[in-house]
Amino acid sequence: MKQYLELVRHVLEHGEEKKDRTGTGTVSVFGYQSRYDLREGFPLVTTKKVLFDAVVRELLWFLRGSTNINDGLKAHTPIWNAWADERGELGPVYGYQWRKWEKFVWDEKAGIYQKQYLDQISGVIDMIKKTPDSRRLIVSAWNVADIERMALPPCHSFFQFYVVNGRLDCQLYQRSADIALGVPFNIASYALLLSMVAAECRLTPGIFVHTLGDAHIYLNHLDGLKEQLARVPKALPKLELAQKKVLEYVFEDIRLAGYEHHPFIKFPIAV
Repeated sequence: MKQYLELVRHVLEHGEEKKDRTGTGTVSVFGYQSRYDLREGFPLVTTKKVLFDAVVRELLWFLRGSTNINDGLKAHTPIWNAWADERGELGPVYGYQWRKWEKFVWDEKAGIYQKQYLDQISGVIDMIKKTPDSRRLIVSAWNVADIERMALPPCHSFFQFYVVNGRLDCQLYQRSADIALGVPFNIASYALLLSMVAAECRLTPGIFVHTLGDAHIYLNHLDGLKEQLARVPKALPKLELAQKKVLEYVFEDIRLAGYEHHPFIKFPIAV
């Protein structure tokens, strides 16, 4: 995972101090891109322990279209707890936009607009199978009309697939990137999603391109990241997947083999 360490080093060396919504303070750069070739191994950070089980459970939660942490998330990972309301609800966040994007269609007979829902995940998988050369293989979580209804606007906001020579690539645009806590999780999550889609579409998982907008290190994360830079990366693990459709996966269908890592580093969450 030298690409991740290069990102950390770049922000430490070239970042500028910047205020942020949480009041914690950051060192930040604007605009950075990394590339991870999944054929070389699964891109899970090894210079600290990353909770891969939490990555899997959150992604499956997104893919169910869930918006409530009590729907199989809270019991396994506290990632979203700080933003949920007393009922565990987060509003129309990622899963809702991925699976239930709202649209209004004119009903000629009734003389009114009727609300319908667009399943972007099913749609993009269908397009990859039928029109793999399309430049419209896109899923967006950034629904401007719904931002105020969300507990937290989407950080990883827009992704696009690309098919070439039997290989499936994916590029993510992430508007806000918490380098210490969020980015290792995001890399693993989208590498997993890419692998799952490739498996259903009978393609080879290829390159995950990670494009960052505001790439920042919180000031209270500096020491932990400097510790990671002093550690020697270990060999990448291997992802093992059941051969299933993306929307049929359950937790037991996904396994990581050979994950060797340095000790866990605790970073406080900025809310």
